[in-house]
Amino acid sequence: MIFSDKRTQHHALVLGAGGVGHALARALAAHPGVASVTATNRGAATEKDGIPYQSLDLTDDDAIAAFGEAQVSGAKAPSLIFYTAGLLHGAGLTPEKRLADVESAALVASYRINAVAPLLLAKALSPGFPRRGPALWASLSARVGSIEDNRLGGWYSYRVSKAAHNMGLRTLAIELRRKHRDLLCVALHPGTVATKLSEPFRRPDQPKLLTPEGSAAALLKTVSALTLEDHGGFFAYDGQPIPW
Repeated sequence: MIFSDKRTQHHALVLGAGGVGHALARALAAHPGVASVTATNRGAATEKDGIPYQSLDLTDDDAIAAFGEAQVSGAKAPSLIFYTAGLLHGAGLTPEKRLADVESAALVASYRINAVAPLLLAKALSPGFPRRGPALWASLSARVGSIEDNRLGGWYSYRVSKAAHNMGLRTLAIELRRKHRDLLCVALHPGTVATKLSEPFRRPDQPKLLTPEGSAAALLKTVSALTLEDHGGFFAYDGQPIPW
């Protein structure tokens, strides 16, 4: 378990801290096993609720590499990392309802944020992972990225990019295990959360959504209970495994 060693004080990093990400950063800052929290956003460097935000463009390979180098070379190399960025809509993009709506620009843009960026960040940050001692790489996926669970179709770009994310994470987990035996690497589904990501697609008859704070608390509770036997797995916010 990630917090089982009471002597370990983690330095946490939340990448792409939007609605769920910021709530997660706040929850981590209040956790007794966390010494410090840093987050990133697309805008200028700032501070929010006492949490320092660094500017990071997830579409810029050089910026990702430079960011990782700075994190790894510092005195507070992160051992607790959450990738929380995701692209579903915006900048002219909207989930496709049918094959006729599919366009390459949406596929490429979704793939870049949902599948490419987390792997490039893992590449940049992994040199700082501890050889021994508990550590975590957790990346937010989505249930709609599950191939086995896909019964409704549609949302091609988001589904395809999240399925690619899942394969990337599973492959990353296999490699990380060889050098970092105590590191836990998992994909997480945050639930349907009342954020800007889900806002355009909420239905009046939809069951009550999770708040960002509720999702963050559930995610932190879930990863706190996972063990190294769960390494490379895909889990919902409530701890239930999700089929690939």
